[in-house]
Amino acid sequence: MNVVIVESPAKAKTITKYLGKGYEVYASYGHVRDLPAKDGSVDPDGDFAMLWDVDSKSAKRLAEIAKAVKGARRIILATDPDREGEAISWHVLEVLKAKKVLGAKPVERVVFNAVTKSAILEAINHPREIDAALVDAYLARRALDYLVGFNLSPVLWRKLPGARSAGRVQSVALRLVCDRELEIEKFVSREYWSIMAHLKTRAGAPFVARLAGADGQRINRLDISSEAEAAAFKAALDAAKFSVAGIEAKPAKRHPPPPFTTSTLQQEASRKLGFAPARTMQLAQRLYEGAEIGGEAVGLITYMRTDAVDLAPEAIASARNVIDKEFGASYVPKAPRKYTVKAKNAQEAHEAIRPTELARLPRHVSSGLEPDQRRLYELIWTRTVASQMESAELERTTAEIVAHAGTRTIDLRATGQVVRFDGFLKLYQEGRDDEEDEEGGRLPAMAKGDALAKDKIAADQHFTEPPPRFTEATLIKRMEELGIGRPSTYASTLAVLRERDYVRLDKKRLIPEDKGRLVTAFLESFFTRYVGYDFTAALEEKLDLVSNHELDWKQVLRDFWADFSGALAGIKDLRTTQVLDSLNELLGPHIFPAKEDGSNPRACPSCGTGQLSLKLGKFGAFIGCSNYPECKFTRTLANTSAESAANGDRAGVGILGQDPATGDEITLRDGRFGAYVQQGEGEKPKRVSLPKNIDSSELTLAQALGLLSLPREIARHPETKEPILAGIGRFGPYVQHGKTYASIGKDDDILSIGENRAIDLIVAKESGLTGRRFGDAASAPARVLGEHPEGGKVVVKAGRYGPYVNYGKINATLPPDADPTTLTLEDAIALVAAKRTGQGGNASVQGRLLGEHPKGGPVTVRAGRFGPYVNRGNANATLKGGMSSETVTLEEAIRLIEDKQGAGTRSRPKKTKRAAPKAKAAAAPRKTAGKPVAQKSKKARRA
Repeated sequence: MNVVIVESPAKAKTITKYLGKGYEVYASYGHVRDLPAKDGSVDPDGDFAMLWDVDSKSAKRLAEIAKAVKGARRIILATDPDREGEAISWHVLEVLKAKKVLGAKPVERVVFNAVTKSAILEAINHPREIDAALVDAYLARRALDYLVGFNLSPVLWRKLPGARSAGRVQSVALRLVCDRELEIEKFVSREYWSIMAHLKTRAGAPFVARLAGADGQRINRLDISSEAEAAAFKAALDAAKFSVAGIEAKPAKRHPPPPFTTSTLQQEASRKLGFAPARTMQLAQRLYEGAEIGGEAVGLITYMRTDAVDLAPEAIASARNVIDKEFGASYVPKAPRKYTVKAKNAQEAHEAIRPTELARLPRHVSSGLEPDQRRLYELIWTRTVASQMESAELERTTAEIVAHAGTRTIDLRATGQVVRFDGFLKLYQEGRDDEEDEEGGRLPAMAKGDALAKDKIAADQHFTEPPPRFTEATLIKRMEELGIGRPSTYASTLAVLRERDYVRLDKKRLIPEDKGRLVTAFLESFFTRYVGYDFTAALEEKLDLVSNHELDWKQVLRDFWADFSGALAGIKDLRTTQVLDSLNELLGPHIFPAKEDGSNPRACPSCGTGQLSLKLGKFGAFIGCSNYPECKFTRTLANTSAESAANGDRAGVGILGQDPATGDEITLRDGRFGAYVQQGEGEKPKRVSLPKNIDSSELTLAQALGLLSLPREIARHPETKEPILAGIGRFGPYVQHGKTYASIGKDDDILSIGENRAIDLIVAKESGLTGRRFGDAASAPARVLGEHPEGGKVVVKAGRYGPYVNYGKINATLPPDADPTTLTLEDAIALVAAKRTGQGGNASVQGRLLGEHPKGGPVTVRAGRFGPYVNRGNANATLKGGMSSETVTLEEAIRLIEDKQGAGTRSRPKKTKRAAPKAKAAAAPRKTAGKPVAQKSKKARRA
């Protein structure tokens, strides 16, 4: 028997069908060892010795693999063909060596770029050894990431409360986002005017020409900077006579883009499909590992972590055949296209991302794929085929127009472009980021010397705009240009920035949070070199030299640690005032924006004599007055309140109007914990926090008065006739009846919630059907709905994680939109039936289906009251920190479920009474660094 080891169960399932008898395929479920998150996992004083830890979930799988290896004739390591894949094979091999199960059995390493039968059999017939240089490159990266993260993050925790972590690549990517935001804040808009002449040819065909020069001088886009200049040109052109000074038509070609690399796939999927990089990689992984197409498991695309843009000869031949068949011979170029790229951080996979069979058109696989998988496959197929199509043939025409206005000669220019042959554009056009397409359409026929008629002259005012914020696609593109990180980790890097609350996505743009800007400013002040773009890129190049057998990995670590440890030592005695002074200076344009009247932006608007400064509190940073505690003025870092910019003398305060009843001023303010509404001034003015469903920029005086009037009575309880109140408390909006409080839903508005809805919330809470964690759900009576057709009562009960229907031994959770107080017997019976059939089929699966468990049954990810969780049958496991319900994979879900089940079966050993010792026993031997230390004899101790 031959044992084949891969990293994922999906890949194992597909490969098993190809290899047949004589082979057993086992999945490691990714990495089996990691550096434990504790001091000493990488020891710089011990020549960077690394301490690896096998967690419980991996230990169980490794035990199964080791058991199989004992009876194997040959061991084949078939993990992915990149650095990470090489590292997984190395880790598995090291564990098997430690277990002493290999003996003299041959161990072979095979790699394949596609999970297809031909590729796998070819790889099996041409094995090699583990590439030591790739493993060294992995070890160097892992050690560097540990040394930076484990040593730098605690510094952030001490110096910047609220900061989460720092990382070798993560922090540099964050700096890119923050630097762009600083550019935007410092940007000074500039006025300019455009002059366009709407003209007609002799035949009456209209076209538009723009101002290009005057009196022998060239005029650029920003040269006309005032309305007076624009008006002068407009007046001259209104009185001018126009004619054609020259026509030039040039042929041009547009060539297709190369097939996808990891980076370009993430960028284009973001532009065209709206996928986050992590989602793109998750879907690509599943397409690579295989899907059921026509009753057969087959890998649909080649390996998705690559920087190569070339295609295998058989793929090129297949693409040309598809083009000829689908589009015609005129779309097939005379010679196949060859693409080359020089990537700074090349991965060790040697082909672009492409379909494994280009003859497998998107429509042929649509029935076997989920919608998002189908869309991504179509994008990859389209790009690959287009890359081998004929170029588009264009004709670009430029018409030079002259206008004579008295003694002045004014030059204008009109441009147009037509497609003579669409070529690859018939199938595909690459997306663009933040670019304007200035290519016009076809120009009408005209000849040199032709007189032109004026229709109108347009003079339009414009203002220059700051550089746009990064999208996920443009940030990946910029990181790749700078050589920061590597494409296979871009998705996880961006995901970490969002999970740490360092950045947020708004309309697909990355906006740095205050927490992220503080971290970046701190690192730029005290670890300047290590968030430098050039330094990070140079380090990546060194790591590439390691993977090419050109540099010793430990020498890279020695050089890095010598400088980095010195920088760490240099800030041990750093005082908080020094930190704050640096942050105040670097973040000045953001936290202390300039005032229109030129006054000091840091003057305290409350006391007038204090100086505003950044402060560090238990829950993070805020702006406070230097006269504290006499002056208690505080606000958030970003001054975002309505009209605050207009109230230069009262920073952080937006005036909404006056209370018509009392005449008090109603204001919107920024506090340490967010925006709030205040009535009047004084020692204890009335304040109410702004609910999350109300945007501070759109808050009206009526809304503010409504919030300040809370709590308000909205109904009477149907039984007690006592009032039901609506208000806002520490944990958000609520309704109240006596001592019963019920939080209102995110879709409910505290200012408009009605009588019926409030009564429903209170009654549900009092009957224990809300599933509140700290309510009396356990003791609440169940509501009997009626008899099941098969006999027995059907009841609705309150559970820890929400209401559910019970029938015998079957419990079925209510859907999120179901109301337990109005649930009918028929609905409950349907839920019970769905629960029964859901154990063996997917028709009634709740949540997002991730796939089938190796032992049977669907694995899903669901939204729970206390956060997302994964489910299989009766097993639920909450997602760990850093995981997202949108990107969690089947393998990760299976791990979580197995961990949860393993924890549930562990129990404490039974205590047994020990017989009293006849003589005083010697102390148990101590353990030091994992090795037992022998006890000294009594005689030796006395000596």
